Amino acid sequence: MINQVFGLSLSIEPNSPVINKRNQAPAKILIIDDRPYSRMPTRDLLLLDGYEVLEIDGDNSVFESVITHQPDLVLLDVILSELDGFEVCKLLKQDHRTSQIPIILAAVADTREYRRKVREVDGDDFLTKPFDRFQLSTRVKSLIDQKRLKEGVEQVLVDIAKVMEYRSPDSGNSSIKVASLARSFGEYLQISPRAIESLVFAARVHDIGEVAIPDAILLKKGELTKEERELIHQHVLIGEKLCQPLGNRQDVLPIIRHHHERWDGSGYPDGLVGNQIPKLAHIFQIFDIYTALTSERPHKKAYSPTQALEIISEETNKGWRNPEIVKQFTSFIRALEEKKQFQDSIPI
Repeated sequence: MINQVFGLSLSIEPNSPVINKRNQAPAKILIIDDRPYSRMPTRDLLLLDGYEVLEIDGDNSVFESVITHQPDLVLLDVILSELDGFEVCKLLKQDHRTSQIPIILAAVADTREYRRKVREVDGDDFLTKPFDRFQLSTRVKSLIDQKRLKEGVEQVLVDIAKVMEYRSPDSGNSSIKVASLARSFGEYLQISPRAIESLVFAARVHDIGEVAIPDAILLKKGELTKEERELIHQHVLIGEKLCQPLGNRQDVLPIIRHHHERWDGSGYPDGLVGNQIPKLAHIFQIFDIYTALTSERPHKKAYSPTQALEIISEETNKGWRNPEIVKQFTSFIRALEEKKQFQDSIPI
């Protein structure tokens, strides 16, 4: 797999040692079916292919089991005694802890209605029982290979972003700080777990596009020329291109592309105005700016939380920031500071 981005080649092949390690553990498959006699032949077929196989009944412990075991694939029966297989699939796909796991739904009958429901709940495939050995083996291997390839691509991108962060002496561990703030502020706003995970992952890769910017420009101490500034503005587009293979993390792409837009339309790359800017990008840019302001850099001291909020407030008055999100973020930081002061006042 090769991505060409503004002359930059990112090559990730399926057989790359980054993705397929010779000593990689056997894939783990979880069978969810409350009929032991039905699970037995399926388990035997999968064991013949060298997989690690786990089995559970379709009761209310299903979700806890999937989260705990983190299988590489789930083979889920449509008809369970206590739960609906389609609803189980839907909930697993909506939970950030399990959304990346491929799910094959299975039933004795093959109906148009079943296949429609599989698509509705984001199931990855549908097979009829009893399973044909070749068909089961082929579908399972394909989905597991896809999952591991996506995981490998994701890890490569995270590693590149990490290298880029240490390329500049100004960066420090800012991505870790931004990710921590992303999770806590997302929880404060009570947005969905999926949205929170998108913010957290964006914290790790949002500036990955800087890999294509020459050091002479990216690390320049003096004032940038118009051409140099325009080149730096390209990093969000490059980052978006690099992260397009991320599959189920497509929600991250608008954050990467638009986290430098401004409320009044004076930002980049698209000059979006107000609510044209994706909400997660609005949210992300506020705590990203706050982290930069409150972090020490070679050319400046760290601002206090109060000073940082004042600067963000001034930028909001200029029309640069979303007023409502800034208001929520200000309340969030003040609550954190009050909690910290209270904890510091408690005698040890």
